[in-house]
Amino acid sequence: MSDPTGAGSGELEYDAIVIGAGIIGGAVAYELARRGHRTLNIDKGPGAGYGSTSASSAVVRFSYSTETGVAAAWDGMHYWRNWAEYLGAPDESGYAKLVQCGMVLLIQGEEGHHNRVMPLWDRLGVPYEYWDRVELGQRLPTFDLDLYGPPSRSTDDDFWKDAHGTMVGALFSPDAGYVDDPQLAAHNLQRATEARGGEFRFRTEVVGFLTQPGASGGRVTGVELADGSTVTAKVVVNVGGPHSSAINKLAGVYDAMNIKTTSIRHETYHVPGPSDMDFTANGLAVADDDSGIYFRPQPGNNILVGTTDPPCDPKVPVGPDEELGEITSDGWETNTMRLNKRMPTLGVPLPHEKKGVVDRYDKSDDWIPIYDRTDLDGFYVAIGTSGNQFKNAGVAGHMMAELIEAVQGGHDHDAEPLQVTARYTGLNLDMATFSRNRQINPSSSMSVHG
Repeated sequence: MSDPTGAGSGELEYDAIVIGAGIIGGAVAYELARRGHRTLNIDKGPGAGYGSTSASSAVVRFSYSTETGVAAAWDGMHYWRNWAEYLGAPDESGYAKLVQCGMVLLIQGEEGHHNRVMPLWDRLGVPYEYWDRVELGQRLPTFDLDLYGPPSRSTDDDFWKDAHGTMVGALFSPDAGYVDDPQLAAHNLQRATEARGGEFRFRTEVVGFLTQPGASGGRVTGVELADGSTVTAKVVVNVGGPHSSAINKLAGVYDAMNIKTTSIRHETYHVPGPSDMDFTANGLAVADDDSGIYFRPQPGNNILVGTTDPPCDPKVPVGPDEELGEITSDGWETNTMRLNKRMPTLGVPLPHEKKGVVDRYDKSDDWIPIYDRTDLDGFYVAIGTSGNQFKNAGVAGHMMAELIEAVQGGHDHDAEPLQVTARYTGLNLDMATFSRNRQINPSSSMSVHG
């Protein structure tokens, strides 16, 4: 990376400032630090992973709609499988762990999401099994495999209609699962980054940007903080999660981006497991588009369940610092009853057992993240990641570090999108997929599995 001129007196204080210390922000900083760059993470929260990362369902799955999405998720799993080795630094709190319970994608009929997924898995070498209707029933004997969709709310008349068919089968990916402690994973990245010379400042807010004039709209030279101080760097990366849009507006790049991000309210629910099995030990993650939910095991024979955001479910915009309130009775009732339809032995938890998590999603217009440069030279974004990119933290950090080094070295990424080689699988990662200037991707499922 080359230093800008006229940035003030002396050398720039850091090579790169990363705004955000969640799972993606930590991964970006760690990958830059691995490459020898002096990094600083700035976060409003009290510690690493205290924002939306801490509320992540942390599902590790590969059922994406685009080739690059599948390739990134498949490579991303290998980071978690080799997490301690990848980090190469101790953490006094221990390490987050990948629980590979496997994941099943239920198939409602001949037309469905599996038709996009299977050819990609075949082409990229992602292991899976196809279970026909008979095998699905044998593998999941406690499941009701009737069709009740499309998804509806428990307050809708359609929710109570009789079944109109049965599942065709399922795709089972044995390498899928979940990470057991999302916030700890972010802390692991903090410690690994610090071991490489990176620094972190918490309870600190960015309120402005330092810039210089330039031939193509200027270049960033640092940030202004709420306490009136400034920090200089030749690279600034927006990994602000739900704050990402506000940060882009501060930097003056929001209007120039074709794909925008929005902060929306999202809930997940914790439900006691069935009495006839230990779901923690013997359950698996499930994507159930017929019901409009995903779910996975939780410790203590519990189940975490969330909505895949079907059209009937509300998408409530919220400000990045707006009060979120408690989980809603309507959301809890709808999603626990959706789960009860699929697993009748579960029963419906009583109202006083209502438990869950409320937080924000930073989602893009087509639910695909933006990993890109911006029109302000030296200013980069890794945003729109909520709900579907936790699993990709390592590979996202790798892609962003490769992109930053290439663009700072003179590569015209807008004219010739960077092709990144995945660290573990050697697959090609076409970064045009994540461009800020792309059209809304019609191949996107426009939904999320946690």
